[in-house]
Amino acid sequence: MGENLALNLERRGFVVAVYNRTVGKVDRFLGGRAAGRKILGCHSLRELAAALRRPRRVLLLVQAGQPVDDLLRRLLALLEPGDVVIDGGNSHFQDTRRRVRAAAARGIHLVGAGISGGEEGALNGPAIMPGGAPQAWPLVKDLLQGIAARAPDGSVCCEWVGGDGAGHFVKMVHNGIEYADMQMIAEAYSLMEQGLGLDAGRMRRVFAQWNRGNLNSYLIEVTREVLGAPDSQTGRPLLEVILDTAGQKGTGMWAVREALELGVPATIMAEALFARGLSALKEERVRAATRLRGPRPACAGDREEFIGRLGQALYASKICGYAQGFHLLRAAAARYRWNLDLAGIALLWRAGCIIRAGFLDRIRRAFVRDPGLPNLLLDPYFRAALSRAQTGWRKAVATAADLGIPTPALAGALAYYDGYRSGRLPANLIQAQRDYFGAHGFERVDRPRGEFFHGDWSAGPHRGDG
Repeated sequence: MGENLALNLERRGFVVAVYNRTVGKVDRFLGGRAAGRKILGCHSLRELAAALRRPRRVLLLVQAGQPVDDLLRRLLALLEPGDVVIDGGNSHFQDTRRRVRAAAARGIHLVGAGISGGEEGALNGPAIMPGGAPQAWPLVKDLLQGIAARAPDGSVCCEWVGGDGAGHFVKMVHNGIEYADMQMIAEAYSLMEQGLGLDAGRMRRVFAQWNRGNLNSYLIEVTREVLGAPDSQTGRPLLEVILDTAGQKGTGMWAVREALELGVPATIMAEALFARGLSALKEERVRAATRLRGPRPACAGDREEFIGRLGQALYASKICGYAQGFHLLRAAAARYRWNLDLAGIALLWRAGCIIRAGFLDRIRRAFVRDPGLPNLLLDPYFRAALSRAQTGWRKAVATAADLGIPTPALAGALAYYDGYRSGRLPANLIQAQRDYFGAHGFERVDRPRGEFFHGDWSAGPHRGDG
């Protein structure tokens, strides 16, 4: 990814100096892909600092955590007040907040820039979510916007997000939505493969059709391509020979943890995260498959009708996944005093990034119409879309349960929708239980919010009760 960003920068007219602690990689890059380009190789951080014009602009792409701190400690000693360091890795936003303060104490501006799009995006234009020291933005705007992706209308997918750790927080939420979206798509694939018995070619045509409608997105497109890839060793579809255990790098877990901290019900992200954890128990699952009974996963109904319902379920669940992500952004803006522009963030994700989707412009419009919109589900467009999809969504989830095919994200999205639209939930019983055994108190429906009471639980059941 670092090589591709360097090539992207050079192609946009910048002269680039590059450094890697394994100096052999620098030499191989200069003799290979960077040959003949305006790219200078450096064999030490001191040499890199000396090669840059002031104010220096240094972009880091290293593993999150301690490696970033170690590199920054060495690098900041070589820089001067007014210089800018951009952390383009997947750093935790709290680390970025701390590093912004530490760099500012030396007069150096630190930017935490979430960069999405993988290696291809790095080369051809990623979505970039910069935040941090606000003084840095005029110094790096031309650089970051110069290499960023362009949306179909020509707008650049890079804009200043907010102070200290805002950029990396937005990228973290992006990745949480990505986890949810990938899990929901995988569940739709599972229902077609196990429930309907469709082969890879037929499923590929389904995803191609979906990509021409409301579900148009990069991840649907990727799924279509994955389903068409053959295995060079066996000639079978490559997907069939890939072990069913999913890895993770931690950003999805960070998003779920922060949702818990902020009290945001990011249930679909959580289900996606736990589904990856369950997939890792491969050996246990293989043993359990021979011992735990369930229904035979075979759908007897009309295939085309079920595929239509499944598409509705996937679209409605996708809306809920994005709604939870933007809810998390709104809660973080209040907690950390960031002035996050939710409509602007939707714009950043329209091209270059992994969760780019056709309906992101609809999300942008929703927050332009009502900047104070508490939840995307309440926007008139999405409210109507969920109403249209609701019957197929419910039937698809019910069919999955009947067949014994797990759909934690699709079913969890439906449960979230039903929970959010419920004027009364059974939480009154939970609060009564809490007061009974822990004297935690409860509010009453006939008194103002904020007043707490205790029940006289020692009185026991009323006379005459069984």
